[in-house]
Amino acid sequence: MILVNGECKQHIEISDRGFQYGDGLFETIEVRNGQPVFLDRHLKRLNTGCRRLHIPCPDSEVITAEALDLCKDSSLAVLKLIVTRGSGGRGYRQPDLIQPTRVLSLHPYPDYPSSFVEQGIIARFCTTRLGLNPSLAGIKHMNRLEQILARAEWNDPAIQEGIMMDVNDHIIEGTMTNLFYVKNGSVYTASLSQSGIAGIMRSIIIEILSSNHIKTVEKPFKKNEFLSADEIFVSNSIIGLWPINQIENKHFSIGPLTRQIQFCLDRLKSGAEASLP
Repeated sequence: MILVNGECKQHIEISDRGFQYGDGLFETIEVRNGQPVFLDRHLKRLNTGCRRLHIPCPDSEVITAEALDLCKDSSLAVLKLIVTRGSGGRGYRQPDLIQPTRVLSLHPYPDYPSSFVEQGIIARFCTTRLGLNPSLAGIKHMNRLEQILARAEWNDPAIQEGIMMDVNDHIIEGTMTNLFYVKNGSVYTASLSQSGIAGIMRSIIIEILSSNHIKTVEKPFKKNEFLSADEIFVSNSIIGLWPINQIENKHFSIGPLTRQIQFCLDRLKSGAEASLP
């Protein structure tokens, strides 16, 4: 089922600027037992992105009502929410009157094996680089050609994620995830001031670490520092947290801090407190 501006449709206008220019934002939301998980956080990020792009953000109460109605019969699914600047003719100039398009669509939950959570995944480094643009850094805008090119670099089903660097060789994120590494009991993740997506799960993990008094550092780092880690894991709103057990020929242990954060995330989804065991 797909809702376009609240109506059941299968199409948008060909003049829509989301189609013409990728002029919009999107959120990918886990659905469990008929409820969009962490919906308030997704709507807050959407609102932030709309302000950055100067798109009037649709009313959160309207989106929430539509999302709940769309998801009510789904035990496990993925909700995709798209907001574009709407139709506006040919050319980059924005229309004087912006009438955003909102699209909510429900999709099957990906059939990831439990081993990705329990035993970890294999990753590789991508050659495609992320450009630097502080105006767009952090938000989940619709222009994702860098990730598409990076994901096209491999077809080996044994490899589940590609690690992306920016043009200055700083490691930023995975093609579909945020990255964390553990070293000497501290947790590090990339600064996203110049590029990358500030993921919902990333922010939750940082909050868990902070509330449990674990040092967390957001900073630029390069490959050598990254590969010296004690533990590495990736996150997004659908997978939660996957440990990385191998990057190319380098192997990593699935350490205690990774397991503790997985435990906290499971508790959060069940409505419990996220205290480390």
